Order: sequence, then C-alpha cells, then structure tokens
Amino acid sequence: MVLRRMRWWDVEPLLPVEAALFGASAWSAETFWSELAAPGRTYLVAEDGGGALLGYAGLALAGPDADVQTLAVAAHAQRRGVGALLLDALVAAAREGGASAVLLEVRADNEPAQALYAARGFERIGVRRRYYQPEDVDALVLRLRLTGAGAGAQRS
Repeated sequence: MVLRRMRWWDVEPLLPVEAALFGASAWSAETFWSELAAPGRTYLVAEDGGGALLGYAGLALAGPDADVQTLAVAAHAQRRGVGALLLDALVAAAREGGASAVLLEVRADNEPAQALYAARGFERIGVRRRYYQPEDVDALVLRLRLTGAGAGAQRS
C-alpha cells in the first residue's frame, strides 16, 4: 500500500467512492478542488501496488487545532488497515504542523469508524444534532489531544 499527496487529477477517479460511501452528503469535484487549493490542508490518497484507489483523507490545520475533513475507504478495501494508515498519517501531519489536538465529526451510526477512532485514542467531546443532511443523522465530535494530559494515547 502506498500513501501519497492527493492531486487535482485524483478527484474525478475518487468521486464514485465518495458517492458510494456518503450518498446525499457526498462532496462534489468542486468541493475537493477547493479543499486542495486552500491553505493549511493535507489531502492523501492510499493506493494498492498497481495504483488502484483504496481510500483518501484530508486534514485542515488552523492554529492549535487540526480538523479531519474527510476519511474514506473504498468498500472493497475496508477492514484491511487502510483507514488506520490514513488516520495515522493525518495525525502525524497535525503534529508536524504544531497542532495540539485533532478534531473530527463522525456519523453516530458509523460504528466501524467510531471503533477506529477509539482505538487511536480519540475521545467523545460532544454531539452535533442532525449534522448530516439531508439524512438528519447526528455527528459525534471527537478529539485526540497531541499535547498535555492524554497526549499520545494512540493504541494500535
């Protein structure tokens, strides 16, 4: 498996994965391009040895906080460590960028993702009611502290 920075030409090939995983909440090509062009962003793709897309993830760094913008693993590649590899790379980028915490929202009905985040030391700090639209699904707000009490609580 190879991790590399996402480039603009990666956007079109990942849109079917985005649509399959996120349905009505899926990002458009324009949203991805805007994110790639924004300052303080790190976007990565995971590929197999033949260059086939396995997953992708993005991070926004703003001051002391880094926010996971997206993390997606193609259905055929789930439960193979792709999500953990992408998440670990985002956390490393946040550390390198000087962040003291990584924050994210995860769907309240996405138990596999919640298990991954818990295994990496993220803690629940809040709920955003009806965050995911148009599905009306709550988001759990999670945080991983990178400095101070609870820092480095990653487990594999």
